[in-house]
Amino acid sequence: MFQTVWNLDCGRPATQDIFDYDIFYFDDDLSYEAEDRVIRRARALFADLPIRVDLKNQARVHLWYGERFGPGYPQLRSSADGVDRFLIECTRVAARRVDGALELYAPACLDDLFAGVLRPNPLNLRPELFAAKAASLRARWPFLTIAETDA
Repeated sequence: MFQTVWNLDCGRPATQDIFDYDIFYFDDDLSYEAEDRVIRRARALFADLPIRVDLKNQARVHLWYGERFGPGYPQLRSSADGVDRFLIECTRVAARRVDGALELYAPACLDDLFAGVLRPNPLNLRPELFAAKAASLRARWPFLTIAETDA
């Protein structure tokens, strides 16, 4: 969602330079096979869209995160827990449909998102990963600024 906000804010097409769209869900079935079934179903559902959708069961993230990004990632209790741990504060934004209405989840508020300020998330401090992610975002949206940190 945050990348779409930046695109629209600077007059670009909504989907420009967005690598993928993340969809999270939470299922207590931690098997790879269960997640793979959902991924295949979603792939078929979104096949006609000109975008890449990345679907992840947040209940399983702790099983692979350490191997890909380094140890110390807790088992999540909900999809919101996953959003809470995004590397960059202003990207901690998600939406879900509840009783037909769209519900926004933005635990870090929206000020930095609209101001284009990137700062590390204190709930998941990984300086090297933050730096790489922030650099990737700035390469696509040059107006973004990286906040000074005390680290």
